[in-house]
Amino acid sequence: MTRIPPDRIAAIEARRDELQALMASGELGGDRFVQVSKEYAEIEPVAVAAGYVRRLRAEGQSLQQMTQDADDELRAMAVEELRANEGTLAEAERKLALALLPRDSADERPALLEIRAGVGGDEAALFAGDLLRMYQRYADRLGWRTELISASSSEAGGYKEVVIGITGTGVFAKLKFESGVHRVQRVPATEAGGRIHTSAATVAVLPEAEEADVQIDDRDLRIDIYRASGPGGQGVNTTDSAVRITHLPTGIVVIQQDERSQHKNKAKAMKVLRTRLYEAERERLAAERVGARRSMVGSGDRSERIRTYNFPQGRVTDHRINLTLHRLPEILEGELDELVGALVSQDEADRLAQLDG
Repeated sequence: MTRIPPDRIAAIEARRDELQALMASGELGGDRFVQVSKEYAEIEPVAVAAGYVRRLRAEGQSLQQMTQDADDELRAMAVEELRANEGTLAEAERKLALALLPRDSADERPALLEIRAGVGGDEAALFAGDLLRMYQRYADRLGWRTELISASSSEAGGYKEVVIGITGTGVFAKLKFESGVHRVQRVPATEAGGRIHTSAATVAVLPEAEEADVQIDDRDLRIDIYRASGPGGQGVNTTDSAVRITHLPTGIVVIQQDERSQHKNKAKAMKVLRTRLYEAERERLAAERVGARRSMVGSGDRSERIRTYNFPQGRVTDHRINLTLHRLPEILEGELDELVGALVSQDEADRLAQLDG
């Protein structure tokens, strides 16, 4: 376990006290006050954890001295209390180390969640629909809001491709490890012989970009307007409202036709385009960074098979952390806390191990 040096702990607490004094001085202007308040809000819980470690260390030193006392009873009591102190200190040191790990700047952002049917034909599209419902239920449980961005339905049910936006607190931090290939093993409703089929769907979770994150030159865009296609009946658009935007430098193409308004379709398409460009830049920077981390949890490889949903055995297995839960019905109802928590904990452990190494 990484041991935070005493001088760093002192610096953290000193910076917290400095920011507190600045806010209390009444000398800060509006923008500067907001900036200082934000930094204080970020450092204050870290300073509390650092102060707790400092006090436990001091207490341990005192107890260590008491174990040399001539009084047998006092010495025995000190040994017992020192043992308890060491356990408490180890956990406090771990929490402080976690608090000091570099944070993903995108963790608190909303996210775009894209699900695409893979191998398996109609059964893969049905599974894509199951995954969509699972994530929507999970979002509902956490008080997040979901918005359908685009969808390409399958004639047999489910989706060939569907994209939703999710907004709330810490969305990307909790969902970022969901990217990858999700595999399902079950007997399709159309299977007369009762044979188990294996199908798959690909999930991609992208932190949503804001306009300030990505500068897009209008000259780099080709925007095509056309009449939206539909399944027939009253739902077919009779105006040219569908939008296809091509980003010429990268070749990224975004099509949006779910709204009846051309302006709404264009706004949604631009949101998706900005997010994909933002993610491409994040991936480029990560690849260029010396010693870029590719842990078994957070590699972000969307071609990697990450999870299997086995219906006959009622189990879900996450292959990255070798975790199997026999709670498939509950998980499909959005009870993802145990899976998400295990993935976050493994990622934290991987990053702490790199610090120690």
